[in-house]
Amino acid sequence: MNVVLYAPEIPQNTGNIARTCAATGSSLYLIEPLGFSMNDKYYKRAGLDYFSMVSIRVLPTFEALVREFPEARYHFASTKAPRSYTEASYGPDDFLVFGCETRGLPESLLERVYDRCIRIPMRPDARSLNLSNSVAVVLYEALRQLDFPGLSAQGHLTGRDDPVQPWMDYLGGKHAETL
Repeated sequence: MNVVLYAPEIPQNTGNIARTCAATGSSLYLIEPLGFSMNDKYYKRAGLDYFSMVSIRVLPTFEALVREFPEARYHFASTKAPRSYTEASYGPDDFLVFGCETRGLPESLLERVYDRCIRIPMRPDARSLNLSNSVAVVLYEALRQLDFPGLSAQGHLTGRDDPVQPWMDYLGGKHAETL
C-alpha cells in the first residue's frame, strides 16, 4: 500500500504518518512543497526510530508521481468526497492520497477524479479530522480488506515488572463483569 501526502504542512503529522507507514509496511510519498524540513526535530521526534523501517520519497509534483506510476489506482481522501472510504475496494499497490492540513486537496484535482474520492464520515459541523488520524483510519481499512498482509494480528505480554495499582482491582475483581 502507498500513502501520498500532498504538500503536508505540519512536521508532527508527517512524522506520525511515517511511523504508521513503517508499522504497516506501506510506502510514503511526500509531494512538495513541504511546510517543514526533513531535518525538523518535531518531524523526527514524531517518527521516533521507525524511519529505517519505511520507504519515504519526496517528489517535486503530483504529476511526477503519476508519471512514475501511470497504471496505479489512486484514492483521493477529501471531506468533499461523495462516498465513504469503506465503500471503496482497495488493492495491495493502491495509492491513498491526502491533502495538506489547512486546505486539503485542490478542488481542481477533485473535479477530475471525483469518482475516486473517499470521505471519512463525521458530523456535518466538523470541518475535518487530523491528517495523521485520517491516514490511519483509511490505511487500516484498506489493509483490513486485504486481510492485513504481512502484519501480525496477535501480540504477547513481555513479562515487564510493572507495579500493580489499586484501580486495577476494579478491572479484574467483582466489577469486571460491568466493563
